[in-house]
Amino acid sequence: MNQLYLLIPAIITGAAVPFQAGANAALGRSLGHPLWATAVSLLVSLICIIPIMLAARIDTPLLTAAAQAPRWIWVGGLVGALYVTGALIIAPMLGAANFIVAIILGQLLASAALDQWGLMGFPKQTVTLTRVIGLSIVFVGILVMQWQTIIGSSSRG
Repeated sequence: MNQLYLLIPAIITGAAVPFQAGANAALGRSLGHPLWATAVSLLVSLICIIPIMLAARIDTPLLTAAAQAPRWIWVGGLVGALYVTGALIIAPMLGAANFIVAIILGQLLASAALDQWGLMGFPKQTVTLTRVIGLSIVFVGILVMQWQTIIGSSSRG
């Protein structure tokens, strides 16, 4: 399958992220603490995915195989909790667009490191000059998006 066809669902998936951040932030305010919102959000995810798995008749996993896998496979759950908590605390302070562009830069930097060293099962792909230029463009984009904030704080100080 041509990877171009995968870009549209990836873009749609990415478009859902600011809605998640906004909803979780409001949930945190309603529940009185961001960690409660994280717990409820992840519980809702579990409640949503189990019926889909049952309908698809997905076999029960072999936990012995997971127990024998590298220990880093369990990092995904930790990162999910970190992301949800961070998003619901930080997104309301930065705004949706600033938060997402910062998240994207963080994802790109981490992805480049994973590729460079072939970590976590990813194939090794050297970070080239064009990749560095791309990362730099995103960084400059963050600065441009924050320009008013940067100028405003330096003119007051």
